[in-house]
Amino acid sequence: MECCYKLICNGCHCANQIRELEGKLLHKCPFCRHPSLATEEVRFLMNVKRAEANDPTAIFQMGVKCLKEGDYDGAFQYWTKAAGLGDVTAHFNLSLMYHNGEVGKDKKKEVYHLEQAAIGGHPTARHNLGCIEGGNGRTDRAIKHWIMASKLGEDAALSSLRSFYSKGFVGKEDFASALRGYQAAVDATKSHQREAAKEFYETSGGE
Repeated sequence: MECCYKLICNGCHCANQIRELEGKLLHKCPFCRHPSLATEEVRFLMNVKRAEANDPTAIFQMGVKCLKEGDYDGAFQYWTKAAGLGDVTAHFNLSLMYHNGEVGKDKKKEVYHLEQAAIGGHPTARHNLGCIEGGNGRTDRAIKHWIMASKLGEDAALSSLRSFYSKGFVGKEDFASALRGYQAAVDATKSHQREAAKEFYETSGGE
């Protein structure tokens, strides 16, 4: 995440980092071109300012900070607000809290937040919905969720489909379609910049 709260992949971040290192340039945000925030304290204060302005990404990050500090109630409050502002990952994290019991186990609320996250395109949420449907004996609905999640590049969903395919619950055409969709999603995430980022981090310990 950059200072202007844009989320970028490691490849883009690394490409900018390499450009600055090779050119001996001052590190700046790839988006707004402002100098990097120097300290954790400054970054935290910027995050607080953004959260107060109802930036869902900043509010979500406040929840992450609470969770790291063991403050589950604080994380729950921030993620609930972020979810209300449309943050998909906040919905997913709330589903986990209801599943694990950090805020009391509640299957109905767990499913609600999984559904909201899945509608927003969260592949793991879609896979988890399939697992719940499968556990309830609704195999056809489970398979539909896993096919959708597989086409979003979700490894676990493809594994679930492969298992059900081997047992005869998934048709050959449906499995082949899911497999093609999965490969297309994976290929779409590949780029020269991301491969360079992987090599850069592995060889230099860059962050």
